[in-house]
Order: sequence, then C-alpha cells, then structure tokens
Amino acid sequence: MHPPEIRARARRLYLGGATVAEVARTVGLAYPTVRHWCKDRPEPKQQGTALRCFRCREDARGPTDPSAYAYLLGLYLGDGHLVTSARVPVLRIACADAWPGLIEACDDAMRTVLAEKVQRVQKLGCVSVQSYGKHWPCLLPQHGPGRKHERRIVLADWQRTIVEAHPGDFLRGLFHSDGCRFANQVTVRGKRYVYPRYMFVNESTDIMGLCQWALDLLGIAWRMNRRNSLSVARREAVAALDRHVGPKS
Repeated sequence: MHPPEIRARARRLYLGGATVAEVARTVGLAYPTVRHWCKDRPEPKQQGTALRCFRCREDARGPTDPSAYAYLLGLYLGDGHLVTSARVPVLRIACADAWPGLIEACDDAMRTVLAEKVQRVQKLGCVSVQSYGKHWPCLLPQHGPGRKHERRIVLADWQRTIVEAHPGDFLRGLFHSDGCRFANQVTVRGKRYVYPRYMFVNESTDIMGLCQWALDLLGIAWRMNRRNSLSVARREAVAALDRHVGPKS
C-alpha cells in the first residue's frame, strides 16, 4: 500500500491539470496505479458527517478506509487537538511548513475518514489543518480537557482492532507528527560512523506505550534513550520502519 501523502499528491496534480502520464512520472509510480487513483476511482461524493461516521451508521462495520483512520489517529495523538466546547467540534492538527507532503497527507486523511471540508490556517512556522464536524468526538474518544500527557490516553477496543490490523499506518502518523528520521553520527576509537536512525519524542507515557506496542506488532526493535524519547537504530529495524514510515516530505 502506498502512503496516503503520495496518493493525495497524485490526485492534486491531476486535478491541477497534469495528465496521468505526467503525474505518474512526477510521483514515480506505474501509470495504471495513478490512473486508478485519478480516473477509475475519483473522489467520492461527500455525505453529511452523520452518514459518514462509521461509529453512528446502522451497520457500524468500521471505517471504509481503516488505514487512513489509523494514520489520522497517529497524527491526532501526536500533534492534534479536538475542541468540543464550541457548537460544532473542530479537529486541528499542526503540520510544520517544512513538510508540505505531510500537510497534503493530513488533509487527505481527514477527508477520507470523515471531513466534508478541510481548512488550512497558517500559523507561525506551521499550518493548522482543521475540520469542523459533530462526529469527530465519536471517532477520537481520547479527547478531553487539558494536555494529553496530563491525562490518561487509552484506545477503545474497536480502535485497538484497527491499529492491530494497520500498525504501520498508525506508526506513520505518530512519527510524522512527533518523530523524525535522521543521519546519526558517532565516533568510536577515532573512526566516524554515520547511520540512519528514527526518534519518537512524546511526554505522554500512554502515547509512548502505544508507539512501543505498534512497533512490537511489527517486530521492530526499539529502546528508550531518554524518559520521553524512543529510538529505532538497528539496521534491520530502520529498514523495516522505512517500509511503513519513511522520511517526511
């Protein structure tokens, strides 16, 4: 499965006037894949959030795109905030200006999961990707007063089922919000070594525990290098995480 940010970018390029072939060359994917995204499977007509909320539908069979939900859940637990005090709840996720691909992916995930409309509000150094909808609290029951690290964060049973089936997408959301991939440099006996490494930093012990759990589901080795910081540094572990997360764009 291709990351949602690539799918979102392909759709936007196509809607902006590029041909399928041009989009395929730009994103580096096969022509049939891009054609399926842009022409064979166009954006579905949006419905009211009451009809789109998979927790409130009569069938209640779960999200139509569980991988997008797992990704959005990871983003929300990292840099998201759900305001429920207003007449209509609003989900806001902060995305740094340095990562335009992340902004696109966040926008796409919100629309796929629930949103009829997504707004982008420019802040100092970041964009607040936000969506108003009465049913966001149904899908993100971790909302509550105060900061996340000052209260319990526990997944509902139905959320755990989704993450267990899509741990890579959940981790992508976590690392795209509060993580990074970088070149680590160490010197041993006068010799300098450079190797890729992932870091995830979060003040909430509960959210950190969820990150550890998802990594364990994929068999990816990790260690805590500080109280609030998790590291993935072994070569095979980094390679495995690359298949699910990869660097931000």
